[in-house]
Order: sequence, then structure tokens, then C-alpha cells
Amino acid sequence: MGRIILFTGKGGVGKTSVAAAHAVRSAGEGRSTLLVSADMAHNLGDLFQLETGGGIVKAGDSLFLLELDPYRLMRREFPHAVQALSDLLAGPDLSARPMPLPGFDTLFSLLMIGKIYQEGTYERILVDCAPTGETLSLLKFPELLSWYMEKFFPVGKVITRVLAPAAKAKYRVKLPERKAMNEIQRLHRELAALQELLRDNSVCTVRLVCTPERMSVEETKRAFTRLHLYGYQTDGLYINRLLPALEENPFLSHWREVQRQYVGELEEVFAGQPIVRLPWYPQEVRGIAAVERMGGALPEDGLFDVRVRTETEVYTPIDGGFRLHLRLPEAPGDIRAECQGMDLYIEAGGAVRRIPLPDSLKGASAAAVLEDGMLYIDLRQRRDGEQ
Repeated sequence: MGRIILFTGKGGVGKTSVAAAHAVRSAGEGRSTLLVSADMAHNLGDLFQLETGGGIVKAGDSLFLLELDPYRLMRREFPHAVQALSDLLAGPDLSARPMPLPGFDTLFSLLMIGKIYQEGTYERILVDCAPTGETLSLLKFPELLSWYMEKFFPVGKVITRVLAPAAKAKYRVKLPERKAMNEIQRLHRELAALQELLRDNSVCTVRLVCTPERMSVEETKRAFTRLHLYGYQTDGLYINRLLPALEENPFLSHWREVQRQYVGELEEVFAGQPIVRLPWYPQEVRGIAAVERMGGALPEDGLFDVRVRTETEVYTPIDGGFRLHLRLPEAPGDIRAECQGMDLYIEAGGAVRRIPLPDSLKGASAAAVLEDGMLYIDLRQRRDGEQ
């Protein structure tokens, strides 16, 4: 069984360098390692000082780099679906060819990573993801698409077949054809398989990278909560660019004290998670020697193990229904849970997750309580006459 580790964090905190340091360490152990950039702002080539465009590039013994081109993947894997989407977005002006919806770029990159994993060529796949907000939006996308597919796709296939000629003639809008609809169906299946893989905590974990600064700390805490909400396993925090304890001067003393306070705050929030502290190097991390130097600052033992494994969703029976246990560290107090039809909706801090329910809980009531980082939701069948 292979291993996938996703690295994400606020833009500019050094997540690419941290991911690269892991890749060099992994390859140094003789493990076939692929370092993938799923961030549109590719910089693996700059970091390793190599030409990386176009495909997989060998960067050393057992080390390979890949900067994904999601638009090329879209055109190659789902040409009819991409064309149909472009036609819909073009509206009456069928000569216009806008780019696909925002977020689809990184989505197709992750689909390719899933395919590479299934091929089994590499023992470890390390992914330099986009900044935190974009990555979180991406990780919940398969679930959102599943909802649309379940609710609207069967009806949509009939509607497009019946209305396509009229829509094109009257409104000059080209609705998807059968090939496009079939590709959308295949995309849905592959996304479902990808989500299952990324949520398999024996294979895939997420590691967060931050710097000891207020904006980075707050974004990292929000990401930690939302990753748990969406069912993904985190197993590490990397605090980058810590100032060294050099000779005293007022400027450095002030900033070391600021960093110390933020590190203490992160230690409280991430209790139970491995925390790695990385220094602020006097030279930029660029070139294989600099990456190896950072790799030497990483822990010696168990670096590529799944270092934390928690059950993200546990159901226990209660009188009249079930209780859902959902680990939700650092969650805000304003949490809402509501059942709508066959789905449970959980809203926490502006993030919403949909969890499908079994038939026996259709239309159930939901009561949520947050205690010590655990969210408990009691799901009970409504009695006759209850609203």
C-alpha cells in the first residue's frame, strides 16, 4: 500500500519547501517518491533548479517531480464535458470559449494524483497543494457534486434530450449532448473514488504548514477545524521560519517573543498532533543542497508513518435514534445541525457539510452539542405530529 501526504497552508509560509524536504528525505531512504505540485503557481522547477514543464522529471535517485497542467488534463480526459460547459457559459455567443468554472483546475490535478496512486509506480506521493482556502474548497467539492448528481442528474439527462433542439434554436444555447453527459457521470464516479481514497486515513493524511504570525495562525486553526468537519485526517503541523536565539538586540528580542506566544497558542490547539519546528535559514531554500538542509531538520523516526489516526465519524445507538460523534477541534460555538430529507447539514464557522443519512433516519430531528472539541448530534425519528 502506497502513501499520500498533502501539504497545505496559507500562501507564502513555505509549504513547497517543506513538501520538497520530505520528498528528498523519502528518496534518501530508497523509496520511489513523486513530488507533485497541484498549485497553479508552480515553483518546483525554481526550487530544484530544473526544467519541469510537460511531465514527470527525474530529480535524483528515487526522486521524481511533476507539475500538473490541469487544463491539458481536462481536455484530454473529459473533452466533451469541457466543451459542453464552455458552450453553456458562452450563452448566445457560441463563438466565445470561456475557461471552465473556477476550482476545476486543481480538481483535475487531484484526479490525476488518484490515478497515479492506483498505478502503484511510486511508494510515496507528496503533494504541494494550493493555499489553504482553495484546498478546503476543493476537498469538499466531490461531496457537493455528489449532491447535485443525486438530486438533478437523472432528471437532467431527460430534460437535455428533450429540450436541446429547442434551446439551440430559440435561445442559441447548446445543451450537453449524450457523450458529455456520460463523461459527467464518469467524472462523478472518479470523484467519489478520489474522495474515498483521500479520506482513507491508512493511506492519506494532511499536514499543515504555517508561520508564527497572527494571520497564518488563525487560518491554520480554521483549516484544522474544517479538515475534521469534512472527514480528512491531519497528522502534523509544521511551524516554519522560527528566529534563532542569536545575540540579543531589541528588534530580534521583540519578534522572538511574538513568535514564542504564537507557538504556545499553536501547541494548545494542536495538542495530540506532531508539531515540527523549523528555523528561519539565513539563505533562501533554493537548490538541492538547501532542500536537503531543511530535510535534515525533520524528525528522524516515523516521518512518513500515519502519525495520528482518529475516527472522524462514529455513530452510537441512543433511545429513538443514533448519536453522531464528530471530532471538531477549535470549532466556533455557533454550530447548527439540521436534517433535510435524506441529508444532515452541519454548519460551523461558515463551512457547511452534508452527510447522507440512512433511510431509517429520513426526516429525523437533529440536536447538536459541542463539548471539548467533540460535536455530538442526536438524530431521532420525529413522532407523529412533531415539526
